[in-house]
Amino acid sequence: MAMRIGELAERAGTSVKTIRYYDRIGVLRPEERSESGYRLYGEDALDRYRFVRAAQAVGLRLGEIREIIALRDLGETPCAFVVDLIGRRAAELDAQIADLAALREELRTLDRRARRLNPRRCEPRLICHVIDPEI
Repeated sequence: MAMRIGELAERAGTSVKTIRYYDRIGVLRPEERSESGYRLYGEDALDRYRFVRAAQAVGLRLGEIREIIALRDLGETPCAFVVDLIGRRAAELDAQIADLAALREELRTLDRRARRLNPRRCEPRLICHVIDPEI
């Protein structure tokens, strides 16, 4: 049974604007248009929308999701491609976590230094002697 964009959005728990955006970037496509030009979606659009949301939830980008869907639409099994994406995303997260841990240590160092500094001894030429690298 074909459904109009508003019904799809309601069933998906999202906005019509989101469905239109996904249509525009190629992750959702209407099966057809009504005589009056309304987009008509099949049940598979709801499944596809749920897949997009699940893929986003694990950190995949819409461009990557579009590639996965394109592979499936070509009749290919996208599993190897997905496994590669997941591995790359995990490596990116590892790097971000390392960067955040280093930043946390730098902030803790600044905090310890700030507790030892006397604000009355702050040199006027410095904006803030807590952060200033010259100190």
